[in-house]
Amino acid sequence: MNELDKLRVLIPHWIEHNEEHAHEFQQWAVKAGVAQADMLMAVEQMHHVNIPLERALERLGGPLPAGDYTPHEA
Repeated sequence: MNELDKLRVLIPHWIEHNEEHAHEFQQWAVKAGVAQADMLMAVEQMHHVNIPLERALERLGGPLPAGDYTPHEA
């Protein structure tokens, strides 16, 4: 697998991972009291960081078909 194909496997994994973290941050924000606004800002920024990753993935030709490789094999 060449380096660009590895990115086509890794980027979707990173995007999903960021979304999982954003969801977790949002759940904790409710419990954060005086830090709630900061936690919610982190959620927003996690969503925004995925935008250039999605654009990069699109420029690379999109994700490799499911089942070809796992992110840990890349």
